[in-house]
Amino acid sequence: MKRQQSILSFLQKRPMVPENEKPVGGGAPKGHTVAVSEEKLQPRTYTASNRPGFLSSAAEFSDEVRGTDTPPEKEQRSFFPLKSVAGGENDEANRSGQSMFSSIKHKFMKPNKVEKPCDRNMSDGRHDTIQLTCNNYSYSNGRDKGSPVPVFPRMQIVTDVEETVCKGNKGHPPVIESGGDITGPETPGTQPLVPRLKRVQVDSCNMGFTATAATNLSTGSSKRVKFSHDLPAENKKDDMASEMASKFDWLHPSKVKDANGRRPDDPLYDKRTLYIPPDVLKKMTASQKQYWSVKSQYMDVLIFFKVGKFYELYELDAEIGHKELDWKMTMSGVGKCRQVGITENAIDDAIEKLLARRYKVGRVEQLETSEQAKSRGASSVIQRKLVQVLTPSTLIHGNIGPQAVHLLSLKEGTSSVADGTTAYGFAFVDCASLQFWIGSVTDDASCAALGALLMQVSPAEVIYESQGLSKETQKALNKYSLTGSVVSQLTPAQPFTDFVDPSEVRNVFQLNGYFKGSSNVWERALDEVDHQDIALCALGGLTSHLSRLKLDDALRNGSIFPYEVYRGCLRMDGQTLVNLEIFSNNADGGASGTLYKYLDNCVTLSGKGLLRRWLCHPLKDEEEINRRLNVVEELMANVEIMALIAQYLKKLPHLERFFGQIKATLKSSTLLLLPLIGSKILKQRVKAFGSLVKGLRLGMELLMLLQKEDNVFSLLLKLFTLPMLSGTDGLDKFLTQFEAAVDSDFPNYQAHELKDSDAEILSILIELFMERANEWSQVIFALNCIDVLRSFATTANLSCMPMSRPVIVPRSNSSGFSQRSTGPTLHLKGLWHPYALGESGGTPVPNDLCLGDDAFGYSPRTLLLTGPNMGGKSTLLRATCLAVILAQLGCYVPCEKCVLSPVDIIFTRLGATDRIMTGESTFLIECTETASVLQNASQDSLVILDELGRGTSTFDGYAIAYAVFRHLVDKVNCRLLFATHYHPLTKEFATHPHVTLQHMACSFKPISNNSPSANQQLLFLFRLAAGACPESYGMQVALMAGIPKKVVEAATKAAEVMKTKIGVNFQSSERRSEFSTLHEDWLKTVLTVSKTDDGHFEDGDEDDVFDTLFCLWHELKCSNQML
Repeated sequence: MKRQQSILSFLQKRPMVPENEKPVGGGAPKGHTVAVSEEKLQPRTYTASNRPGFLSSAAEFSDEVRGTDTPPEKEQRSFFPLKSVAGGENDEANRSGQSMFSSIKHKFMKPNKVEKPCDRNMSDGRHDTIQLTCNNYSYSNGRDKGSPVPVFPRMQIVTDVEETVCKGNKGHPPVIESGGDITGPETPGTQPLVPRLKRVQVDSCNMGFTATAATNLSTGSSKRVKFSHDLPAENKKDDMASEMASKFDWLHPSKVKDANGRRPDDPLYDKRTLYIPPDVLKKMTASQKQYWSVKSQYMDVLIFFKVGKFYELYELDAEIGHKELDWKMTMSGVGKCRQVGITENAIDDAIEKLLARRYKVGRVEQLETSEQAKSRGASSVIQRKLVQVLTPSTLIHGNIGPQAVHLLSLKEGTSSVADGTTAYGFAFVDCASLQFWIGSVTDDASCAALGALLMQVSPAEVIYESQGLSKETQKALNKYSLTGSVVSQLTPAQPFTDFVDPSEVRNVFQLNGYFKGSSNVWERALDEVDHQDIALCALGGLTSHLSRLKLDDALRNGSIFPYEVYRGCLRMDGQTLVNLEIFSNNADGGASGTLYKYLDNCVTLSGKGLLRRWLCHPLKDEEEINRRLNVVEELMANVEIMALIAQYLKKLPHLERFFGQIKATLKSSTLLLLPLIGSKILKQRVKAFGSLVKGLRLGMELLMLLQKEDNVFSLLLKLFTLPMLSGTDGLDKFLTQFEAAVDSDFPNYQAHELKDSDAEILSILIELFMERANEWSQVIFALNCIDVLRSFATTANLSCMPMSRPVIVPRSNSSGFSQRSTGPTLHLKGLWHPYALGESGGTPVPNDLCLGDDAFGYSPRTLLLTGPNMGGKSTLLRATCLAVILAQLGCYVPCEKCVLSPVDIIFTRLGATDRIMTGESTFLIECTETASVLQNASQDSLVILDELGRGTSTFDGYAIAYAVFRHLVDKVNCRLLFATHYHPLTKEFATHPHVTLQHMACSFKPISNNSPSANQQLLFLFRLAAGACPESYGMQVALMAGIPKKVVEAATKAAEVMKTKIGVNFQSSERRSEFSTLHEDWLKTVLTVSKTDDGHFEDGDEDDVFDTLFCLWHELKCSNQML
């Protein structure tokens, strides 16, 4: 009896159902909901069009929202009333089986009131139905009863139950599926989701709950009653989906809109925002506004909402938390919504996992405690604010990895040149080191320069203007976002809000004080950019994005520099970087088997980053190359110095990142005031500052030791500048003061116990330290250079085969007819591929390559290469390119001798591939890459073409290969390696003075003593030999690949027939073996001169004729000497 009185006192009064909503026959309106909270048990009635909602995103929101309602500090014990609905013809039968609890249920109901409906769809009106619902979805991590719950009242035992009266045979209520098209972040979480539920809501309309089952409710000892054995599988699935479906119709994919009311099919739809109807806003509490005012502007971000000692995700975010982290989903929180959560002690690990899966994560923190909120009034709500948004492309702390993480902003414009080229403006940032770059590049339809930019920067995320990119640019983005060392996430931005006019960008910079802490003023960096307007638009898009991510401090204190994709260096477009496997291999996209991996013997993470930047921009100036080579040679001769350098560098932290983190904290103390996250951030700053000071001390000691080595240090000073290290005004004395401060105030800076005065002391130290920021940057850059040069020397010393210092010769443009005039040259003796092992793991076979003039006379600049399949042609082509890159990096080359004049551009056409997703065939890709070669190659270029024309018919392919080859030989006359299986080309250019014929040698090994030649085994020698190869031996390679012998024999017979028939078409090529295209040009010149009548020369014509004949005589003489 006392228990019943306590329950009655808890329930108190229950309001009547309004007269206008009373159902016919004593029922309740369909869709009515009963919600039980810890404050009072009060029924809430909603219609289908009047559900709880949360905030119109059309209004402007503030990050900080104050309210007037504060839930109680502790949750009261909740109770779930068991209800019954009378009806039907079998009342007596049902009453005979009533439980003990149903016999006293009249004590909980007032007379003359309408009974509450049961949450069931009744197939007919003949049965009494009883539902028992327990909170099987209690909070997964538990909850501290003493912790404040300032936003969403939640029940430990009872969940809100939506009760619906089913009339007749109207079937199931509508179910909103939670999978499929989820409007939210465009991340892996938007894939179809099947929630893993652990509770089944029973549908009484289809199960026919009998009186016997009702009796079992009173006798069972468990609080749960399982009906899964009575339910059909299909009904259980529908019930599960209905239970956990969103209750907010404006979140449903069929009704979702952005803040401007646009549907997803609108080209200007902004998926980052959400429209919430105005009528929903009126019914929201202040705590609900706090959440949805932020979420409606950050639909692409998972918002962790701080509630007491927990962080919670709601609705669409809860689905992702449930899917990715296996958190239990409950139905509570904001207006009985779906939610998951984690304790504040485990939030950092959860965020790290989500970031690793490429989600963006935001944190809404409490700005005050519950006591502070109550001091402002009994009904006040704890103030909250979005203080941090973390993304995979803007990481500052945590496990970032050795390579820099870049966020790139791209703006496409139209170049002022009337040749149809396109100009791109771009800006990108490394948030960890707080460095920004801005620039522009002009490109053609092949998007080769854009590909070079994407491969060099390797951005983790690319921001571009929605509806502002051409189809060719979109194809290039899709292609290079997958082929780089990092898979790039593509993020469209709004054209009128994120990418604005240059004048507006300038006003925003001045108003917010962006880049005030930069050593290089942003206007000065912009002056070095060609297309300033579109570059400034790209920078504006980048700053708008970072400001949205709460990174204004980084924008104010960041350093900005100009960036040129081809800044006075050896040019390599994006496809060349892919073909040569500079940063990622073509097998699995990893770093193994790449030039970067081969050269990476760096000790520090900062040095690894500089090595990548050097690989993107090999040098072209002879003096600069030799300066690096001088240091490498000196280090190779002094092994003790190399060991000393490595000993110090191993102890260095990532100085660039720590320096950037400290620089970002200048005049930034807002986050330190927050209760929990503030102390964590302060600890991070103490650790970063202490690590930076201690690391710079080690670096200073190394530089001061190298000062004593005059030979090495004098050579190093030609590569970088250093401030004064010692003396009264030197950095050594200045750094000693900060060391003493760290030892005094933060002796255990790695795990410092915070004091009240730490924030102020650290702020003063950082401000004083940054007074000499430029000098610290010079020291860090010098240490990085030393690390990379030591890596070059280590690579050469550890080589198992000969390495030589390249001889860089200037290219002479001398005119006249002197046979000794030099042009582009490339001579490699004993060349071997640096990281391609020979067969069975043996050593590579070295080869000699000679292109262009040398000290011993003239050599053709073109090599026409033939040989069997798998004979090593592609390996030789790649080894040649890598040797040039290594030489112009200032590194030793894998050969016995290397002499070359600097190369301005490397072009490669290697391999066969197609791009199905972009509608590009293999042959189209071949022609696109070849077009870039023909349009941009110069006499100083190095061109590599491998099997051009194989993607189409034999005759079309041969014709294109012939035309391209002749154009490059006669018109461009660059250093060219042309590998082909079109053997008639060797006849066409057999006697051409600018072409040399060579092939990859092979031999045959008899399978048995009496085996015919057709059954002999083909052996690859991988050795470059003179002359053309008679055939490609495709049948032998087919046998090696496993094609059945009968098929190969049939192919051999067919090949003989085809050679007989088609050979007639190539008879002209056979006859040209003694009369090349160059001879044809000479004959045309003689015929033109002979048509001039004697004695009728006009003024100057006679001299022109004699000059022409003299030039022809000189060419004939030189040709005879070479032959």
